[in-house]
Amino acid sequence: MSFKRFLTAAAVASASALPASAALRVVATTPEYGAIATAVGGDKVTVAVLAKPTEDPHFVDAKPSHIVTLNHADVLIEGGAELEVGWLPPLTDGARNTKINAGAPGRVRASEGIQLLDIPAALDRSLGDLHAAGNPHFMMDPANGRIVAEHVATVFCQLDAASCASFKGNLQAFEEKLDAKTKDWAAALAPYKGRPIVTYHPTWKYFAARFGLVSELYLEPKPGIPPSPPHLAEVMQAMNDKKIKIVLVEPFQSRKTAEAVADRTGATVVDVCQFPGGLPGTDRDYIALLDADVKAIVAGFEAKK
Repeated sequence: MSFKRFLTAAAVASASALPASAALRVVATTPEYGAIATAVGGDKVTVAVLAKPTEDPHFVDAKPSHIVTLNHADVLIEGGAELEVGWLPPLTDGARNTKINAGAPGRVRASEGIQLLDIPAALDRSLGDLHAAGNPHFMMDPANGRIVAEHVATVFCQLDAASCASFKGNLQAFEEKLDAKTKDWAAALAPYKGRPIVTYHPTWKYFAARFGLVSELYLEPKPGIPPSPPHLAEVMQAMNDKKIKIVLVEPFQSRKTAEAVADRTGATVVDVCQFPGGLPGTDRDYIALLDADVKAIVAGFEAKK
């Protein structure tokens, strides 16, 4: 039996083993979508997340348990900008769940309605791991998190009309808190407007654009290509020339590389994450994640005043 057939058989065989539930069964590809679903759905949904918050979302390890989870889903929330293109299609194919097929009412593409950055004029693999749709890390801009939450609430209401009032109330509470915190974050980062940052990957382009920072220098020579000594030498020269003093690094990226660059440039390494649960106190909470990221970045800037 092939691996794919095994996964499908495992999903179908376990279908009767799960208890029935009136709650919508939601599966999110990555933790930020799970956090949004939890905030909007409240006790009317159960939420499972396929990728770990400390895992590179481009290279998630597909497991038989993921197919089982997808087989029972009423809703699947994906980024929709090719972030999961290397691992999600085999899982959804194996799950054989028409509720979450592409185009089905339960399939949510989070990128719908969002203006994506870095859309390539042409796909050229010599330029690295480019995404035809554009930069898929759009959730680092809280304005996009708001759009996704509204999209999720609409889908939940369509699938569970009896709970729509609850979904709308949760959405309103989420938006009010997000809007208030966004003002706080903008105020906290305002003193550093125009300041450049170094990141490992172009994950922070949307965050930088929202809060007036400059994110144009990366430890990767090209997206998805590991850092090389010649490229890192160029990065360090640019950091010294432009007096860039913070380097952002995420849990699944090489902190050792970031520290080596920082040691040679007098910069500070700042631990951040794009996923709830990747930093202490942020589990399943999108707003808490952004709050922790902002505080870490401000502390990094303050350390090098």
